[in-house]
Amino acid sequence: MLRSTPRSLPSLLALLALSNLVLSASLPAGQAHDHAPLRKRLPGTWYQPGDHPAHALFRRGKRDTSNDGVDYPPVGSSQWSAGYPQGKPDPTEYPQEWLNALNAAVAAGNIPNVPVSTQVNGGNPTYGSLDPTGNEVCSTTYGCRNNDDIWDAPDGVWAAGFDDGPLPTSDKLYQFLQQNNVRSTHFMIGVNILGNPNEFSFAFETLGDDIAVHTWTHPYMTTLSNEQLVGEFGWTMEIIHNSTGGHLPKYWRPPYGDSDNRVSAIAKEVFGLQTIIWNHDTEDWSIDQPGYSTTPESVNASLTQWITGPKSPGLIVLEHELTEFTVQAFIDAFPLIKSSGWDIVSVTELDGESAYANADGDDGEVTPVSGIFLNAPAAAASNASASASGVNFGSSSAATSSSASPSQSAGSSGGAAGAGGAKQAVGSAGSSSSSIHAAAAPTGTNLASGATSVHWQHVLGDVPGMLAAMFTVLVSAVVFA
Repeated sequence: MLRSTPRSLPSLLALLALSNLVLSASLPAGQAHDHAPLRKRLPGTWYQPGDHPAHALFRRGKRDTSNDGVDYPPVGSSQWSAGYPQGKPDPTEYPQEWLNALNAAVAAGNIPNVPVSTQVNGGNPTYGSLDPTGNEVCSTTYGCRNNDDIWDAPDGVWAAGFDDGPLPTSDKLYQFLQQNNVRSTHFMIGVNILGNPNEFSFAFETLGDDIAVHTWTHPYMTTLSNEQLVGEFGWTMEIIHNSTGGHLPKYWRPPYGDSDNRVSAIAKEVFGLQTIIWNHDTEDWSIDQPGYSTTPESVNASLTQWITGPKSPGLIVLEHELTEFTVQAFIDAFPLIKSSGWDIVSVTELDGESAYANADGDDGEVTPVSGIFLNAPAAAASNASASASGVNFGSSSAATSSSASPSQSAGSSGGAAGAGGAKQAVGSAGSSSSSIHAAAAPTGTNLASGATSVHWQHVLGDVPGMLAAMFTVLVSAVVFA
């Protein structure tokens, strides 16, 4: 029998209140019944903090850290799509702030004077007499590793990421990721966002996944001038920024893996973008493509070899949400990834921070929602975006740490492209099913030869749930003592 005293009653009431608070905190909002697990994301690391200088290139309204004072049209509306190029960006239509930032970075000596590469008949870009693996050029197409670029995951880590979305074929992948509680990074093409707003909104709002830049039209980036590069980066960042409430992406992956010191420096110095490549290539994009012998079975065999092989370095595998074949390849491999003991994390978690840790900034929390159908009408007016004067982040281009010979180059879209033909699926940018992609033919696969130094961390698991259980036991002991 409980005997209340002037001292014990307040203590018990406080204990009960605290227990109830912890119990409440351990359940996601609105989850009063049995549902699929809710993947509640704390502020992630795929986007820049609110005070990052690159925000000055995109905020058009007041310089507030949480809302720039502009109400953007709903994602998918005609007003929303009217704000972006329908195809190849025109430098005469860029915001002046982007060009100012480029000019400032060049004037400061932060953009190496590497010549624009030349490409013939879909082959690897070349630089005349310059060595593409030398310190001056350091072409990722040829496997040259720049100190600032991310190529490998930590030991035992499978870094989940997919190129070329969003597309109608993304639907099946997104539903699978949701059902299996897998977070991943989506390297998105700007015109594909423009043409597939429902898929984009599902990846960002419902999955709460990480969004990264895969350029506006998926070109070989080293073949473009400085000004052309600015448009490929800028418009992709602009549409992501304006469609996510002001989130400004931190990461990008070059189409065909085609980057060099000049391209990476413009990405970093003008837009604050970190380059992510990969160390294994599935060549999945070429399944069932004319002129290629790649089959679902050959892709599965490669994945099986890597999954069951050494865990050092960890794996950043090039995969695509491009076709039914590419999506199914990951779905088929997933049980083996899990059973082989890989720690599956989103690619953007590899950059020295945990996406599960609280972070200061202007962007708030993204809360994934379970049980929402992907093709529901797109909605949500997004708040944020801006422009300002030129910005440069003041660091010189990174020195080269290691390089590979041309024979080590790997193929397919997104990292160390190989010589050969290309596959592409292109539609009208204004259509609901438009897409654009092109990928070089493969000549190799494994670009890894030792782990780069990357730092990452996990926080403890279900701390609120454990605290709730402890407090419940404690309350019961007091009440029935």
